[in-house]
Amino acid sequence: MRELQVAVVGFGLAGSVFHAPLIAAEPRMRVAGVVTGSAERAAQARREHPGVRVLGAADELFAAAADFDLAVIATPNRTHAPLAVRALESGLPVVVDKPFAVTVAEAEQVLATAERTGLALSVFQNRRWDNDFRTIQALLAAGRLGEVRRFESRFERWRPVTKGGWRETGSAEDGAGILYDLGSHLVDQALTLFGPVTEVYRERDRRRPGIRTDDDAFLALTHASGVRSHLWMSAVAPQLGPRFRVLGSENAYVSYGLDPQEADLRAGRRPDDGKPWGVVESDRWGRFGTPDDTHPIPTEPGDYPAFYRAMAETLDHGAPVPVDPRDALETLKILESALRD
Repeated sequence: MRELQVAVVGFGLAGSVFHAPLIAAEPRMRVAGVVTGSAERAAQARREHPGVRVLGAADELFAAAADFDLAVIATPNRTHAPLAVRALESGLPVVVDKPFAVTVAEAEQVLATAERTGLALSVFQNRRWDNDFRTIQALLAAGRLGEVRRFESRFERWRPVTKGGWRETGSAEDGAGILYDLGSHLVDQALTLFGPVTEVYRERDRRRPGIRTDDDAFLALTHASGVRSHLWMSAVAPQLGPRFRVLGSENAYVSYGLDPQEADLRAGRRPDDGKPWGVVESDRWGRFGTPDDTHPIPTEPGDYPAFYRAMAETLDHGAPVPVDPRDALETLKILESALRD
């Protein structure tokens, strides 16, 4: 079995916590290269991925592109599109962390480059493999909710004081703010479940000192299918609402709390450690039914490793990419329209 040599461009939170461990957990892949200019992160990469080749700049990777099978762009948002274009032009298939790009025009340029070069391109929308999201997909597939009328989804946090990083205090040109950070997930999930959107209503606010973009936002989407999606994202919620609330003509589903995979990855757990992955205990299951009959139902296991499992199939056998970049383009169109004053 061929071992795919993967280069991770950027080794901050996204590269070191989300991408590299999932790549390393896929038997057909190896974290063969890491691009970072930080001595501390370089040492971390060598410690966590023995034998990794550390490159000080993206130019070094593109000059050595023949040594790698895939480039993963896990750098700050404003660099996603330029680096993805350069990686494709150097002959490397690409995975881009979300958001795909900062503007629709940039995203279209990346897509055009992938089409011209004939190389695989995907976007890391890991939240498609959250446990509660997979549970909703299973309920929809089985028709247990009836006709869905409203889909409510929240990513809320309580951070009354900013941490000071670019994601919070950067500008719109940096792709900073809560809409890009969390809205990229929420909109993607709504589109995946219920299809194209015909109307977008938005509310955006800056609640904390020093914020240049948004830290509290709401989107209402009207889907062509008739479903209405209500999406909340906030860094200033003193109490958190339900993660999902799906209202159908026959039943509803409500869940609280986040899928444990992110917390496990941050804590240093790995999907290949031999223990159950993405599973929650029964006291954290969502509730299903109507006021006369509401009961917990089992939560599907989360499966972030599925992304790179599917990406390996793409590179080895030409299977479809795990996330079509055209889906990410549609998400970005909605986010860009919501950012217009």
